[in-house]
Amino acid sequence: MTMHVFESELWLPVPREKVFPFFADARNLEIITPPWLKFRILTPGEIPMCAGAIIDYQLRIHGLPVRWRTEITGWNPPFGFVDEQRRGPYRRWCHRHTFEAKDGGTLCHDRVEYAVPGGALVNWLFVCRDVEKIFGYRAGALKKQFAVL
Repeated sequence: MTMHVFESELWLPVPREKVFPFFADARNLEIITPPWLKFRILTPGEIPMCAGAIIDYQLRIHGLPVRWRTEITGWNPPFGFVDEQRRGPYRRWCHRHTFEAKDGGTLCHDRVEYAVPGGALVNWLFVCRDVEKIFGYRAGALKKQFAVL
């Protein structure tokens, strides 16, 4: 299984103690996910975030409906957390979020390790560009959320 890595950083001009709670509310994923994915959380009610929390989603990838289940496998507020796909379109998906106090704000770092069916060719043709676009949208949405213009 070929593993791929995507990393991004975004600095927000607010303290980590304000940024982390936004990420700790799973429902905020709908705010920072691009509309073309038609992302929707299926897990009912409040989702208490902690190691072991399971979250179910529905989205569309290139028009195809996909169900996705993630588990929070690491939880260390306000420094970071890890979510891993338990069911979904990837052979493996591990997303590590870290939050570092820096220059009076917060440096948000994402590291995603993933593997796709079809290997390197499918990643090159479709997946890596999709991941870059999704995280680009996410950066813009977070800048708006935290008033970075």
